[in-house]
Amino acid sequence: MIDLFWLSRSQLRRIKPYFPQAHGVPRVDDQRVVSGIVHVIGNGLRWRDAPRECDPYKALYNRFVRWSRLGVFDRIFSAIAAENGAPEQLMIDATHLKAHRTAASLLRKGMFPAVSDAQKVA
Repeated sequence: MIDLFWLSRSQLRRIKPYFPQAHGVPRVDDQRVVSGIVHVIGNGLRWRDAPRECDPYKALYNRFVRWSRLGVFDRIFSAIAAENGAPEQLMIDATHLKAHRTAASLLRKGMFPAVSDAQKVA
């Protein structure tokens, strides 16, 4: 697949310190799985539509859910954003997306811990 997103080895080394320790069975290739997650999220695909080169889609989904609940992605994004200090400019995107009514349940399930802790859904 020509337009498939792959993390380089140097990019993977940069974020690897934020990965949780593997317990028991060794994890499948981190580069392939994280690249697959970024590709699916970045292109707005369903997990089932993940490229065959990335792994079974269920492995991508399970790792995304598990690491989201642990706050791994929050720590990665925070660390990368903090490396260069405060930005000189901030941009606001006015994109509007319709979400299915079940999307609100993701906060209650703890899929987005940084937001989930701040806002309690009644």
